[in-house]
Amino acid sequence: MTPAARAGVRLRDLLRDAFGERADLGDAAHAADPLVFGIAQQADRVRPGWLFVARVGARHDAHDFVPEALARGAVAIVGTRPGLVGLPVPYVVVGDDRRATSALAAAFHGHPGRSLAVAGVTGTDGKTTTAAILHHLLQGDGAAARATLLSTAAVRFGRAEEAPEAGFTTPEATEVQAHLARARELGARFAVLEASSHASALQRLADVPFAVMAWTNLTPEHLDLHGTFDAYRAAKTALVAQAAAAVLNRDDPHFPAFAAAARGPVTTYALGTDADLRAHDVVATPDGGQRFTVARGATAWSAELPMAGRYNVANALAALATAETLGVPVADGVVRLRSFAGVRGRMQRVQESPFAVIVDFAHTPPALEAALAAVTPAPGGRRLVLIGAPGERDGRKRPELGAVAVTRADVAVFAEDDTRSEELGAILDAIAGGARAAGGVEGETFHVVPDRRLAIRRVLALARPGDVVLLAGKGHERTLQRPDGTIPWDEAAEAREALRGSGA
Repeated sequence: MTPAARAGVRLRDLLRDAFGERADLGDAAHAADPLVFGIAQQADRVRPGWLFVARVGARHDAHDFVPEALARGAVAIVGTRPGLVGLPVPYVVVGDDRRATSALAAAFHGHPGRSLAVAGVTGTDGKTTTAAILHHLLQGDGAAARATLLSTAAVRFGRAEEAPEAGFTTPEATEVQAHLARARELGARFAVLEASSHASALQRLADVPFAVMAWTNLTPEHLDLHGTFDAYRAAKTALVAQAAAAVLNRDDPHFPAFAAAARGPVTTYALGTDADLRAHDVVATPDGGQRFTVARGATAWSAELPMAGRYNVANALAALATAETLGVPVADGVVRLRSFAGVRGRMQRVQESPFAVIVDFAHTPPALEAALAAVTPAPGGRRLVLIGAPGERDGRKRPELGAVAVTRADVAVFAEDDTRSEELGAILDAIAGGARAAGGVEGETFHVVPDRRLAIRRVLALARPGDVVLLAGKGHERTLQRPDGTIPWDEAAEAREALRGSGA
């Protein structure tokens, strides 16, 4: 619990800090200036003494839940309805409820980001791994909470790990600011935040003072929210523009747009082109890791990364360059890199023999292609992949996922992946259609097994000694969302259970 949550903040002081001037309190009958002990955007999270932000979203208007918030003890309501009067508590009128939420959360917690060196990591793929490596480099070997991490796969304060909030790459502004406040209270110097395009477009990170933003790459994604690729790219470049410095991938074709958006010093990294920090002579090691050389100008360092995939070398470069921007010399970062323990659900090896089983989060066509290229079967062995596509997300990538699966793997199994409210059959038909268009033959090069648990058993049953099986799409996620409800899920545990049952 932060000091503000313990002692409370006077409403008028909170508004003055958040908005810089006297806010419109709506009904003038309210002269009260209550103490605010917390901020919530969901009525069921309101506690006595809290402020409730009644946001208007695409599907729901939280004003419908104001009675519930009041019943739970809300002492003030924030919203965008100037004519709303007659409430028993002050109603604060704002022009943009999402932007107001961010400002209020930062003010309530005393602007914790100002006490930390905050690094963001954005991009279509590689954010989680880059953020985890960066946290490891910044944390160092000490036990105290020198660095904190807020990402898709993990929440860490120093070395202590907690489960992330399900369903969000970047949580809501209220959770982000509370996380930073807790890190400040623990004495952390650095904060690493995974920064999504949703967070950018929906103002979740608007009041985070980023010291540096690292960008990994850009391919079409989340067009269900952004509408167009240009809008998606704009949400990403806005995050770079928000930071005092930037670390950018020189290999990506969208580099010029991100370089133009940067408002401070830019450090570039690359595998294939000239850049400030480069990697070359990448060699896979027998234990599934990689050795490579990191170079800055004429200076070079020998590096080791205990993860497969050339793209993870690029992620390591991004982390090294970002850590250097925050004061960790590359020479020190390369040494720390050797002890990185990997990321749950990112090229996570479940079994080595008689055939390899790997769990990875790859869920976009480019990421799936890169992941399949990164896994190497034994001589004479095959690549097998399990993949699905989530519901209520951009459906245009589904046929392409099927095409990548049958052209880059020898055998593919298509299954559910967070169907949500969509009809699973239609999703799988789209994936299978893409597979057929790419030359796949159902029953031979691909199979459709809707239930993911059964699909895991099928793909493992199809594997032979020397093969490598990639279970793609779920990675670190702890739930599986179906139309009839959400169930707990652990992909690696499901694979181990299936292997035990099969005796493989």
